[in-house]
Formats: sequence, structure tokens, C-alpha cells
Amino acid sequence: LPVPGDYAASCVGRERLLRYLSEAHGTPGRILRLNYAIDMRYGVLHDIARKVLDGTPVDVTMGHVNVIWQGDANAIALRCLAHCATPTEPLNLTGPETTSTRALAHAFAERLGTTATIVGEEAPTALLSDATRCSELFGPPTVDLETMVAWQADWLARSLPTLSKPTSFEVRDGSF
Repeated sequence: LPVPGDYAASCVGRERLLRYLSEAHGTPGRILRLNYAIDMRYGVLHDIARKVLDGTPVDVTMGHVNVIWQGDANAIALRCLAHCATPTEPLNLTGPETTSTRALAHAFAERLGTTATIVGEEAPTALLSDATRCSELFGPPTVDLETMVAWQADWLARSLPTLSKPTSFEVRDGSF
């Protein structure tokens, strides 16, 4: 069984191996650190909106997140082919802003005509990425946070299909 923290350790190991092989063989590459890609059927925004719509408490201990529209993430990933380096270097791929989990819950409640039930208190740390370099290379995402929130609320309000797989973004001990 996985030990808490195994996923993070595997990510570090993967990056180190890719960098080593890139350097050893002179192979250009780009390591993408993606968090969190949004699709109307799945993702952090879906998780929060679903809880608000269902009247389930939203735990705000993971107090802040970065998100990016999946289409923007895909486009940037492809555009990275023109920005490979030897040795390969990481690039944080996410939206440019850090947003509050609590604020997202309240925004969804307003759009869905309900009240968000909030539990927990924001921890002093969160899994966040600085996408400044990504924005410098490729400009801002084409779909902004406000649009993603509106789309997500509308999707769930109309009972459109979902993948029914929580992201577990709020897990803080590395155990998924």
C-alpha cells in the first residue's frame, strides 16, 4: 500500500530522472508541473461546486488553489515543444492567480442559489504553483477563473454528465 507522501516522492523522482537522462543524452525536453486542470466533468471547481449544490460541507483547510482550463493546459503543453531545453527544466502550468477555496464555495453558492456550508480553517500552507514563467512564455490563459466558475455552476445546475471521481485536492497528508 502507498505510504503518505509516496506520490510527491514519485514526482520528485520522475523529474530528477528526466533531467538526468536529458543531460546525459543531450535530449531537449520540458517538464510540466500541472495543477489543477479544469474540465466541467471533473476537477477542483467541480468538487467544490458539487459539494455546494449537494449541501455537503466544504472543507477549507486547503485554503487556496490554482486552476487552469484543460483546453488552455493542452494548448500550452503542445506549445512547449518549441521551448524545450537541455537539460530539461520544469515549468509550472496553471492559472496565473491563487484563489481562495472559501471564496470559490461562496461564488458557487451565489450562482447556484444556495448557501455554502464551510468547515475547517485555512491552513498556512497549500499546494500552489507560481505560473509567472508560463505566463511570460505563452501569455494569459484564454479562459479566466470567473468564466470557469460560471461554466461549472451552469453545468451542474443543468445536471450534465460528470465523471463522479473526486480529485482529493483537499488531502494534506499525501494519502490519496
